[in-house]
Amino acid sequence: MSYTALYRKWRPVTFDDVKGQDHIVQTLQNQITSQRIGHAYLFCGTRGTGKTSIAKIYARAVNCENPKNGSPCNQCPTCRGILSGSSLNVVEIDAASNNGVENIREIRDQVQYPPTEGKYRVYIIDEVHMLSTGAFNALLKTLEEPPSYVIFILATTEVHKIPITVLSRCQRYDFKRISIPTLTARLKELTDAEQIQVEDKALAYVAKAADGSMRDALSLLDQCVAFHYGKLLTYENVLEVLGAVDTSVFSSLFRAVAEKDTKGCICQLEEMIVQGRELGQFVNDFIWYMRNMLLIQTAEDGENMLDMSEDNIRLLREEAQLESPETLMRYIRIFSELSGQLRYASQKRVLVELAFIKLTKPAMEQNLDSILQRLEELEDRLENGEFLSRLPGPSGNMDVRQAEEAEQAAGSGKDEADRSTEPRKVELPQAQLEDLNLVRNEWGKVLRELGGSIRSNFRNTVVEPSGENCLCIVFTSPDAYLIGNRPTVLGEIERYVEITYGKTIYFKARLAGTGERFDTVYVSEDELKNKIHMDHILVEDDF
Repeated sequence: MSYTALYRKWRPVTFDDVKGQDHIVQTLQNQITSQRIGHAYLFCGTRGTGKTSIAKIYARAVNCENPKNGSPCNQCPTCRGILSGSSLNVVEIDAASNNGVENIREIRDQVQYPPTEGKYRVYIIDEVHMLSTGAFNALLKTLEEPPSYVIFILATTEVHKIPITVLSRCQRYDFKRISIPTLTARLKELTDAEQIQVEDKALAYVAKAADGSMRDALSLLDQCVAFHYGKLLTYENVLEVLGAVDTSVFSSLFRAVAEKDTKGCICQLEEMIVQGRELGQFVNDFIWYMRNMLLIQTAEDGENMLDMSEDNIRLLREEAQLESPETLMRYIRIFSELSGQLRYASQKRVLVELAFIKLTKPAMEQNLDSILQRLEELEDRLENGEFLSRLPGPSGNMDVRQAEEAEQAAGSGKDEADRSTEPRKVELPQAQLEDLNLVRNEWGKVLRELGGSIRSNFRNTVVEPSGENCLCIVFTSPDAYLIGNRPTVLGEIERYVEITYGKTIYFKARLAGTGERFDTVYVSEDELKNKIHMDHILVEDDF
């Protein structure tokens, strides 16, 4: 006997066998048990989600002589006739190859005759969006007022191509993509029944690669089992057959991108190509890998949204700190565009290499995303004092003699300079001083966390007191002041400080005057009294 593919052998024959479409199954079963059967149904959704299978089950259920809870018994003569394809009551039509007006007219002529056995004549029109405009028009009247014994079930993957006049005459059911856990459980059930030895991790990857389609999952599993027939099907075997890449490779690649190691990225890509990995699948998987990192960074309780082990989540959390969310979004956009380009490209490797060069060398691009990333890198280097450390000084480009002369000159004029530039001391209540010191000490962190326009426009600002529970942000740039003085921007800072530090502090802004100094020292009343007392003791000791 010839071999039957898994997706054909294990096609659902009852509603209980259907997985992942409980909302549709329950509705159809209730219609059958309550005898509230409609005359036209539209099943729409992505490929392999069970549209045609449910249509065939429903066709048997409405004609079954002994239905059980709305499902066909598959034992009575009517059910067996429909299953074998010998019954004239169920007609399945492929609209892709029968899309003309003549084909629909034949249906319209046939529906005039009642069923020879059973209760209903059921017409299943698959890929109905392929019908021509004339065919749709020919179907309209029959679809709206068919005989009481006729049921139409239309199935399509592209519901947007269906005319609104047809949509309004049908009960519409949207089929969901089947979740990875549901697919994995079904694959486990079938492999146990087929006595196929397979690792759970391998089944989970096959389910993920199926992208919500049960038929694709079974076809991929069939392919993997055939390649390693009679042996334990491992995770590595599945990666080898499907041309996929392990997550450890994604981790290594992302770290190379974060370190701007172009050579490392190209070498790892070369190794994957030598191993025969499929570049299109690799790009899609890498997009998901970065998407998971972005979720961990931006979504509350993002770890619980990922179906991953604790070790992988911990690794993702570490790598997510290597790049900002804005940079991750740029990476995802570049690879999403690449995914669309690879579909019709003849030089896929070159395009993937070019994408990695874009990621590691943003200076080579002139779009807004790359410019923002370059600015962010420069800001980080400025904050770390990288450029200041290169300036000439006593420990830099000056020799020992020049350093000694510079120190003597600095020492000779130190007293006079101190007297002319001595900072002004201002007394503040203890509570105001604590708020001021808290915000001043954390100001750099606040700007980095808020990011975006706040980080760039508030860089050269000074925070000063402005009354009880109020601080003033002093700007030196008029352009930055125009942005920073907006109530929405100040309100965002206030909310951040309240959430992070538990302090209700109001902020306002002003533009600094010409030549204004920012070296004012703010002290509490006790500190000022202690300072005056110490100065008084020193003066008495001099005499």
